[in-house]
Amino acid sequence: MREFKDKVAFITGGASGIGLGMAKVFVAAGMKVIIADIRRDHLEDALTSFDGDATNIHSIQLDVTDRNAFETAAQEAERVFGRVHVLCNNAGIYLYGPMQKATFDDWDWVLNVNLGGVINGIQTFVPGMISHGEGGHIVNTSSISGIFVAGGTGVYTTSKFAVVGLSEALRLDLEPENIGVSVLCPGFVNSKIYDCGETRPNELADSGYRVRPEILERLKAIHDEIGMDPMEVGEKVLSAIQQNKLYIFTHPEFAEEIRRRSEALLAAVPKEAADPRRVAMEDSRPKLKY
Repeated sequence: MREFKDKVAFITGGASGIGLGMAKVFVAAGMKVIIADIRRDHLEDALTSFDGDATNIHSIQLDVTDRNAFETAAQEAERVFGRVHVLCNNAGIYLYGPMQKATFDDWDWVLNVNLGGVINGIQTFVPGMISHGEGGHIVNTSSISGIFVAGGTGVYTTSKFAVVGLSEALRLDLEPENIGVSVLCPGFVNSKIYDCGETRPNELADSGYRVRPEILERLKAIHDEIGMDPMEVGEKVLSAIQQNKLYIFTHPEFAEEIRRRSEALLAAVPKEAADPRRVAMEDSRPKLKY
């Protein structure tokens, strides 16, 4: 996508953090934006944060794990602003602790939101994006934890690695439809993701992790003190959409760890000559243009 004026974007988790940063940048670029979020209080605060005319912003309360609600939200978005061209599957939650302490409820909660929410957005919006034939772009928010692993983030990391693979495959599938796909892999951003426990559903309340108040305070301090400005992330996302980039990395400090992981992957590939028949088969399949 090169032109943004009067194009329509739908952003989940759009009422704070990265989602709100994207929304503000998109509006400044001339777009009409729907911000969807599970928290009504965040939506209300977000709407008051836009300077000047807010006619290009519309809010919808949405739980991204609710497929029926997603369909209703999509219908409302089209009724208010028209056909959607940019979909940002951004809503996410965070869970910290060793994997051996996780319960089934911990797994289900994180995967339902971080992976299931992306899937639900794709299933809901992509058919319409294809049928209107005007092209578009999808941005799926993963994390730098979707590229390499940090201690104590196993459940979260599992969900975010899945979003990276999903996005790569989706990009290949949607290329003929003139719909680009990017995966956003940020580091620390000034957001309220540490506060996500307040939206945990009662039916998935059985957790192996006890979040101590001092840990929450420390996470809040880290995000507030060193987190990247969400508007800066939004600018990087807009630029990546314009250039149809697959990966959106926001923090330069991770370059060395990405390099080491890439080198370890290459070093693990067997050195013997490959069977020519298998080479021919691999050469014949569609491949992602990195």
